[in-house]
Amino acid sequence: METEGLVKIHEYQAKALFARYQVPVPRGEVAETSAQARAAAERLGGGTVVVKSQIHAGGRGKGTFRDRVSGAPVMHPDGSKPLGGVNVVRGPDEAERFAARMLGNVLVTRQSGPDGREVRRVLVEEGMDIRHEYYLALLLDRAVRAPVFIASAEGGTEIEEVAASRPEAILKQVVDPRSGYSPWIGRRLGFGLGLPAQEAQAFAKLCAGLYDTFVGTDASLVEINPLVRLADGRILALDGKMSFDDNALFRHPELRELRDLAEEDPLEVEASSHGLNYIKLDGNVGCMVNGAGLAMGTMDIIQHHGGRPANFLDVGGGATTEMVTEAFRIILGDPAVRAVLINIFGGIMRCDIVAEGVVAASRAVGVKVPVVVRLEGTNVERGREILVSSGLDFQVADGMRDAAEKVVAAASGR
Repeated sequence: METEGLVKIHEYQAKALFARYQVPVPRGEVAETSAQARAAAERLGGGTVVVKSQIHAGGRGKGTFRDRVSGAPVMHPDGSKPLGGVNVVRGPDEAERFAARMLGNVLVTRQSGPDGREVRRVLVEEGMDIRHEYYLALLLDRAVRAPVFIASAEGGTEIEEVAASRPEAILKQVVDPRSGYSPWIGRRLGFGLGLPAQEAQAFAKLCAGLYDTFVGTDASLVEINPLVRLADGRILALDGKMSFDDNALFRHPELRELRDLAEEDPLEVEASSHGLNYIKLDGNVGCMVNGAGLAMGTMDIIQHHGGRPANFLDVGGGATTEMVTEAFRIILGDPAVRAVLINIFGGIMRCDIVAEGVVAASRAVGVKVPVVVRLEGTNVERGREILVSSGLDFQVADGMRDAAEKVVAAASGR
């Protein structure tokens, strides 16, 4: 699990960045109304276009729509099947009809979760005479401490499934960050994908643009699935996915403006505004911890004792009473939370200061679920005294195992 915040952007935004760095993309326009979708289709020539849902989740082509109010399936205009998230349509009239059914409704995909995502925008793109689909990505591989290209001739599918069942179908090429990208890297990948010489040259140029995009935006991931070869030999990014480490966004205020908060979990958005590292999970044990390593260990031991963490939350080494209070609010903002474990090692942060913050935060928030506290480190005895004498119903744990057993029992009502 990544502990830094990852900022995602929409496909249409990623493609705008691709174009800036000379990565070829189809012509297209984003639309927020069905009338805008019709106008976009007209400007694209009035022929076949593709209307694509814009949400932060993959698998849109295989997803299905539900009515945002009733939850009923949204059907294809001809009534033959449920409406999907990516639709090839014939001309402006159909573009308008499909967009009207897509906009404002909820698209459920394998990656969106069962609740799906409301579609607020669609991307209308020119139709393509596609001869082959490929997969291409560039990401930061922490194991080799360098950017790595990943490519496959089996694009348009779940790359994880391909990697698991046919690892030989996945090509990888490390880029030495000291020397950067060289054309031979792209040519080697292109020939590995089975491209003829001329198209391998075009592919190498596209890879150069993708590397410039990756480095120029401080991206964590740049993915094209599918990358397509057309009948005329052109190679285009038919899709685009990018994510960024928010620690680098201070250098890219223009990227911060691309963030769509409506696509993010409200609790994660709230946490980021207070400098907290929070990731929502699907359990019922809220976790407040200082330090990413300790947070991971805390979640592991909760699961070991039969519980399920509701979140990852790292308040950091210098958390204030205000930050602890906000952390409590965010944890308790998840209705699934049935108990909270506070697991703090007081090194930089003294345990008595932590305890005072926990007491003040509990009173301010009005905690109504069991709270288990495990403190170790500087001034730990004084910290425990503060908790016990607070008059609040804390369960003070003696060690990680005791804390996990207590909070799992509390969450299950034992």
